[in-house]
Amino acid sequence: MCGVFGVFLEESQEAARYTYLGLYALQHRGQESCGVVTSDGSFLRTHKDMGLVSEVFNEEVLAGLPGRIGIGHVRYSTTGESSILNAQPLVVRTRYGTVALAHNGNLVNSSLLEKELQQDGAVFQSTTDTEIILNLIAKTKAKNLEEAVIKACRHLKGSFALTIMTDDTLIGIRDPLGIRPLCLGRLDRGYVLASESCALTSVGAEYVREVLPGEMIVIGPGGFNSYYYGGHGSETLCIFEYIYFARPDSVLSGKNVYKVRTRIGAELAREHPIEADVVVPAPDSGVAAALGFSKESGIPYDYGLIKNRYVGRTFIQPSQGLRDLGVKIKLNPVPSVLKGKRVVLIDDSVVRGTTSANTVRLLKEAGAREVHLYVASPPYIKPCYYGIDTSSEEELLAAKYSLDKISERIGADSVTYLSLEGLEKAVGTGADQMCRACFTGRYPVPVVLESEVKVRCS
Repeated sequence: MCGVFGVFLEESQEAARYTYLGLYALQHRGQESCGVVTSDGSFLRTHKDMGLVSEVFNEEVLAGLPGRIGIGHVRYSTTGESSILNAQPLVVRTRYGTVALAHNGNLVNSSLLEKELQQDGAVFQSTTDTEIILNLIAKTKAKNLEEAVIKACRHLKGSFALTIMTDDTLIGIRDPLGIRPLCLGRLDRGYVLASESCALTSVGAEYVREVLPGEMIVIGPGGFNSYYYGGHGSETLCIFEYIYFARPDSVLSGKNVYKVRTRIGAELAREHPIEADVVVPAPDSGVAAALGFSKESGIPYDYGLIKNRYVGRTFIQPSQGLRDLGVKIKLNPVPSVLKGKRVVLIDDSVVRGTTSANTVRLLKEAGAREVHLYVASPPYIKPCYYGIDTSSEEELLAAKYSLDKISERIGADSVTYLSLEGLEKAVGTGADQMCRACFTGRYPVPVVLESEVKVRCS
């Protein structure tokens, strides 16, 4: 996952500061690198680096990025290594002028597209699929940039939510299935595009609506325009957004993420009753589900684990070694809450199992008599090819082991998962249309493409 942001201001030259605040609100979506590009109407300025938003930007840097238009990006790598060359937004000069692009998502036909483009003479500086999108736009023969973007996007297979800018225009576009989120907000004198609505709130923008699947929004000298370039229909949003990735105060598909997570916890309690003394969340992603579980089951809720707020989310660290280290310094148990207790530990998901095993160990070392891990999602059994870094089935605990074996490996007295039906019930209307490939293996966009597919950028 990554986070993208864009702002168009009718008068103010403070686009960089708006973008900085927006990226700060989206930091949970990626912690490897970040960047901002702004335009003052005639020139695009860029600043990006490895690290968190608060580390990469300061007042001096923001003062050097004047402009009315800006786009920004926080990166979590899926395609391409973690390096400054892959930090976004990417900026190139084209026949349509200088173009900057930020991308959230993952293309399943990136290797094929890159091969075709290289055969046509294209060169690449990065290893990210975002540069493929820019090459497609640059070589497409079209009347203007808007038409070039549409033609280029018709060649893309997979997930993408893009913010694009030139010296005088801001564009937002979402893939035809809407796998990755993107929403629109309104300022007193301007517009905002963001991966999540929490970023709109952070800059004082009013939430207007989501960018629809297959929709392109163009904000520029000609005003505000919306186009549908194909595939507009039912949304196939990644259901994992509700489980883990989105911030709890965000709204996705008209649903508050926090409310959905409390319903998930309540459904988990109804499906699998248990006698226990205390419900403890795995902070912070398990908090809402644990509250819902506690309320439904009648088992008291308490904080048995305290999180170090200065440690990032271990799941989105780029390597297993960093994930292991992050878990060790991330949580501290509260023995007075845990000693001698039968504990229900609520976690949002179990992917690789590293974090869960360490958490259970911490609880037992603090004196918990029993630890029963309740997982607020179905077993994660298939890799995601649309933007989550789980590219191998060998990495996935539930794909390899039975429940008893998972319990043994994690060190819990039992492990219990929410059913897929329970998840869909908790999410509500449209959940059966969302992407649930990590739980079912049914991919909305085929991952293995026909070898005879060719790219014709014209």
